[in-house]
Amino acid sequence: MSEYVAPVRDMQFVLNELAGLEEVAQLPGYEEATPDLVDAILEEAARFAEEVLSPLNWPGDQEGAKWHDKAVTMPPGFADAYRLFAESGWTALGSEPEWGGQGLPKVVAAAVAEMWKSANHSFSLCPLLTTGAIEALVLSGSDELKKTYLEKMVSGVWTGTMNLTEPSAGSDLAAVRARAEPQPDGSYRIYGQKIFITYGDHDMAENIIHLVLARTPTAPEGVKGISLFVVPKFLVNADGSLGARNDAYCVSIEHKLGIHASPTAVMAFGDHSGAIGHLVGEENRGLEYMFIMMNAARFGVGLEGVAACERAYQRARDYARERIQSPDIGVRGRPKVPIIRHPDVRRMLMTMKSRAEATRALAYVVAAAHDAAANHPDGETRKRNQAFVDLMIPVVKGWSTESGVDIASIGIQVHGGMGYVEETGAAQHLRDAQISTIYEGTTGIQANDLIGRKIAREGGSTLKAVIAMMRDLDGQLAACPGEHFAAIGSRLAAGVDALAEAGEWIVANYGRDVRAAAAGAVPFLMLLGTVAGGWQMARAALVSQRKIDAGDSDPFYPAKIVTSRFYADHVLAQAPGLASSVVSGAAGVLDLPEGMF
Repeated sequence: MSEYVAPVRDMQFVLNELAGLEEVAQLPGYEEATPDLVDAILEEAARFAEEVLSPLNWPGDQEGAKWHDKAVTMPPGFADAYRLFAESGWTALGSEPEWGGQGLPKVVAAAVAEMWKSANHSFSLCPLLTTGAIEALVLSGSDELKKTYLEKMVSGVWTGTMNLTEPSAGSDLAAVRARAEPQPDGSYRIYGQKIFITYGDHDMAENIIHLVLARTPTAPEGVKGISLFVVPKFLVNADGSLGARNDAYCVSIEHKLGIHASPTAVMAFGDHSGAIGHLVGEENRGLEYMFIMMNAARFGVGLEGVAACERAYQRARDYARERIQSPDIGVRGRPKVPIIRHPDVRRMLMTMKSRAEATRALAYVVAAAHDAAANHPDGETRKRNQAFVDLMIPVVKGWSTESGVDIASIGIQVHGGMGYVEETGAAQHLRDAQISTIYEGTTGIQANDLIGRKIAREGGSTLKAVIAMMRDLDGQLAACPGEHFAAIGSRLAAGVDALAEAGEWIVANYGRDVRAAAAGAVPFLMLLGTVAGGWQMARAALVSQRKIDAGDSDPFYPAKIVTSRFYADHVLAQAPGLASSVVSGAAGVLDLPEGMF
C-alpha cells in the first residue's frame, strides 16, 4: 500500500504563478512570507505529512476512535502525533502573532492544510475546527475571553469545536433549543444536546473549548434568538490553570461510513448541575458569530475535496504503474504491460490528475484573495477581493468536495475489483471523502447560498467581473501556437459563454420563480466550479509556455500544458450541458406529482 507524497512542486507553482505569493508577501503583516521561507515550510510540512501522519491513516481507519464511560480514546499513535504537531508549531501557522501565532498568509496555511488532509483526513479535522473557533473568538470574543483561551488554543495545548446541530434541528438552526440560563456572576448554565460534533471529545489535548449555540430565556424565536457561548471541558482558573470538570460530556460517538479515527460526538450539556459557559459578544448574535467559524470551516472542507482528489490519484497512479494486465491494445502475442499503458486507464488517471490540479489552483487563488481582502491597504481593493471570496467560497466547498468523491470513485475503478477490497486503501478514500460534501452545509445548501446571496442579491455584479477576468485570457491563448492552446482557448471561451448565459438566467428568474432557479442551483455551482477550474488551468498553461519559451527545460511545464489540454477537452467541455440544465431543467425537477415518486 503506497504512502502519500506531498505534491510540493505543483503547490509551489500554484502559489507563485497563479495565487501571486509575491504580491501577498507585500501586504502589511505578511512581509516575512518570502519564497525561501514558504519553500522551507512546505518541505517541512511535507516531511511531517509523509512520515508522521500518512502512516497512521490506514491503522487509524481500521482501529477507529473508541468511546467508553463518557470519554473517547484515539487510535494508537494519534495522541503522540498531535503533541508533536502542536510542538512543531503547525497549529499556530496562520494565527495572530498577538496570541502566539506565526501570522502567515491564509494561502500558505491552505497549502500546508491540504497536506494534512491528504495524509490523514481524520487527524486533520481536529486542527480545522480549532482554527475556526480561534477565528470566532478573535473577531467576536471579549478581551477576557481572548486572554483566557486564545494562547492555549493557538499553541495547540487546547483544541476547539463548534456545536450547532441538534437532533431535531439538523441544518435548520432556527430550531435550536439548547438553553442558556444567566447566573449572578455573569456566567450562564447551558442545557441541551448537540450531535455530530467533530472531536467533541478525545485524549490528544488537555482541554477542549466548545463554542455552543443556545437560547437565553428572553430570546426571540428563530435565528434572531440564538446566542454563542464558550463552554470548556475543564473550567479555567483565574491564573490560567485547569479547574473542575465542566458538565459537558460526550455520551456517545457515531459509527460512520468513513473518517473512523475522527470522533463524531453526541454532546450532553447540563445533565447534572448545568454546563458553565460564557457569552461570546452580544446576546442574540450567535448565528452571526458562528458564521465566522462556518465560513472558515467551509473553505477548510473545500480543501478536503482537493486533498481527496490528490490522495486518490496518487494511489491509483501507483497501482496502475505496478499492475500488469493484458498486452497493449491492438497488439497480439506481446507481453502483458502495466495498466497505465491502456488508453482508458490513462483517461481515468488524467481525469484524476487534472481535477486535482484545477481544484488546488482555484482554492489557493481564493485564499490569496482572502489575504488581500483582509490586509490590502486600499479599501476598494479589499472590497473587490472580499466579493470574489464570498462568491467563490461555496464553489470551493461544493465543487471541490463533489470532485473529491468523483475522483475517489474513479480511483476504485482504476484498481478494478481490488479497489473494492479494503486492503488496497482505495475504498477508504471514497468512504472518507463522502462526508466533505455534507460538512458545513450540503452541496445543495452551498448552491442555494451561491445563487441567492452571492448572485441574485447583487444582480450578478461580482460574477460578471469574474467572467470579464476569464475573457481576458482569450487573446493570450490565441497568441500561443499549437493545437493544445487552440483547444484550451476554444473550450474556455465556450465554457465562459455557458456560464454567462446561466448566470444571466439566474439573475433574471430568481425573483419571479425561485423554485425554478433553485432546481438548477447545484448544476450552476458545478458549472461555475468547472469553468473557474478551466480558467486557472488555462492560466497555468500560459505560464508554462512562457517558461518553456524562456529556455526552461523542466518537464513539469510541458506536463502542465498537456494536463490543461486534457481538462479542457474532458472536463471543461461539459460546461454547455450544465448551463442547459440550469436554464431548461426546472420542469423535469418540479413537474412530477409527489405521489408519483
